[in-house]
Amino acid sequence: MSDLRAMLAFAAPQGGKLTLGAALLLVESAAALAVPWIGGLLTNAILGAGAAGPGMSFALAAMLGAFALQALVRFASSFLLDSAADRIVAGLKVRLYEHLQALPLAFYHRRRLGDALALLTIDVHVLGAFVSGTAVSIAPMLATAGGAVLFMFGIRPDLAILVAVFVPLFFLLAKIAGRRLRPLSIRLQNEEAGAVAMAEENLGMLPVIKTFTRERQESARYRAQIERILDLSARQRRVYSALGPLVQFIAAAGVVLVLALASGDLAAGKLSPAQLVSFLLYAQLLARPVGSLADLYGQTQGVRGSLSRLQQAMDEPPEPQGGGGVPLHRARGEIEFRGVRFAYEGRGPALDGLDLRIAAGETLGIIGPNGAGKSTIGHLLARLYAPAAGRILIDGIDISTVPLESLRRQIGVVPQHVLLFHASVRENIAYGRPEADPAAIEAAARAARAHDFIVGLPQGYDTVIGDRGVRLSGGQQQRLALARALFKDPPILILDEATAMFDPQGEAEFLRACRDTRGRRTVLLITHRPASLAAADRVVRIEAGRVCP
Repeated sequence: MSDLRAMLAFAAPQGGKLTLGAALLLVESAAALAVPWIGGLLTNAILGAGAAGPGMSFALAAMLGAFALQALVRFASSFLLDSAADRIVAGLKVRLYEHLQALPLAFYHRRRLGDALALLTIDVHVLGAFVSGTAVSIAPMLATAGGAVLFMFGIRPDLAILVAVFVPLFFLLAKIAGRRLRPLSIRLQNEEAGAVAMAEENLGMLPVIKTFTRERQESARYRAQIERILDLSARQRRVYSALGPLVQFIAAAGVVLVLALASGDLAAGKLSPAQLVSFLLYAQLLARPVGSLADLYGQTQGVRGSLSRLQQAMDEPPEPQGGGGVPLHRARGEIEFRGVRFAYEGRGPALDGLDLRIAAGETLGIIGPNGAGKSTIGHLLARLYAPAAGRILIDGIDISTVPLESLRRQIGVVPQHVLLFHASVRENIAYGRPEADPAAIEAAARAARAHDFIVGLPQGYDTVIGDRGVRLSGGQQQRLALARALFKDPPILILDEATAMFDPQGEAEFLRACRDTRGRRTVLLITHRPASLAAADRVVRIEAGRVCP
C-alpha cells in the first residue's frame, strides 16, 4: 500500500491527463467488445441474407466503425499518456534534483555520486513509463476481461464457466514469474546504477587513469560491468518471453476446447453459427487482457525496485534551514566558537571542544597538521555540517537559529580544490550575483590580480574555461575563485589553502590582493605556507581539534 501511495503522489500532478487517457482506453475496450457481437451479425448476414443483403452492409459498416473508433481513441489516448509520461518524468526529475541539492554533504559521503545520477537518468524513466503506460491500462484490461466473460455467459453460461476456470491459472503463472522478476529487477537496477557511477568516476579521474596507463584495465572493468547488466537483462527477458507465449497458448487451448465442446451443440441446433463465432471471438478477446495482466504482475514487481530507491532518496532529510530566527543582513564579522565538537561519519573527532574568538575585521591565520580540524572550522561556519555540541556565533547570534540562505550570503570561500563551472570567465566570477554589470566583474578580477591573465585568453572574459576550469592553470583557477568570492563582497572570507598552487610571485600577488581587503571583512586564512601568514593579524595553531595555548 505504501508503494501505491508513493506512486500516486509522484503521478498526482498529471492526474487529469492520466484519468482522461484511462477513460479513452475504456472507450477502446467498449469498441473491442462490440467487435465479436458485430462478428455474429456478419455471420448471420453471410449465412442468411447473403453478401448483397442489407444485413451484410450494416454489419460491414458497423465493423468498420468499431475499428475506426478503436484507432481514433488509441491515437488520442497514446498522445495524452505519452505527454503525461513526459511531464511525470520531467516533474520528478526537477523534484528529485531539488531534493538532492538540498541534502547535506554527509549524504554524498555515504554513497557514490553515480547512484544519485542513476536516480535521475534511469529510475525516474522506469516509474514514469509504468504509471502512464502500464498502471492506467489496468482498468481497461479488467473492463475488457469482465465484459468478455459477461457476454460469454449471455451466450452459453456453462462454457463461459469453463473458460473462466483458466483465469486463475494465468495468475498462478504470473505469481511464479513475479517471484523471479523482482529480485532480478532490483539487481539489474543496482548494476545499471553501478555502471553510471563507474563511468562518472572514471571520466572525472581521466588524468590519473592516463598517467598511470590504466586505460585498458578500466575499460575491462567497465566492460565486465556491462556484461553483468546484459546477463541480468537476458535472464529477465527469458522470464518475460516465456510468460507471454505460455499464457497465450493456454488461452488458445481453452478456445480449442470450447470449440470441441460446442461442436455437438452446433450440430444439434442448440447453438447458432453466429453465437459460436461471437463466443469464440469473446474468448479470444479475453486472452489478451488476461495475458497483459500476467505481464503486469511481473512489471509491477520490477518497478518496485526503482520506486524503493526513489523513496529512500526522497525520505532523506534536507539540511536544516534554521528559518525560525531573524535573518542576518550585513554582518560586522565577529566570530566565536564555543566548545564546538564535531566528527565526520566513521571517523574520530575533528573538533574536540574548540574555543576560538575572531574579532570583526581581523585576518586570522590558522595553522596545524593535516587532520587537525582546520578546514572543518570553515565547513561548520558555513553550516555545511552541524556541530555535535557547542555553539558558533556571528556578531553574537547563534548561526543555527538564522535562515541558512542569509548566513551563507555573509561568507565567501576560496577552497584549495577550486570548483568552477563549464562556462565563461564572466559567468564564473558573477555566479553569486549574475545580474552584475561588466565593470563590477572586471573590478573583482583586478582585485584578485586575475584581470591580466583573463584579457590574454582567446575571448577574454567570454572565454569558456571547460569542465571545472580545466583550460586554466591551478593558480589561474584559484585567482578566479578569489575574484568570484570578492565579487560576492561577503563580510567573512575563508581562504582554505588558497595559495597551494601558486608560484612565489603568484602567491605574493595573491597576498597583496588579500591585504587590500583587510579591515573591510573578517578573513580566515587556513594555510601551511609561512609566506601566507604575512597577511595575518594573528596566528593560531589547531591540534587534535583544539587551539593550542
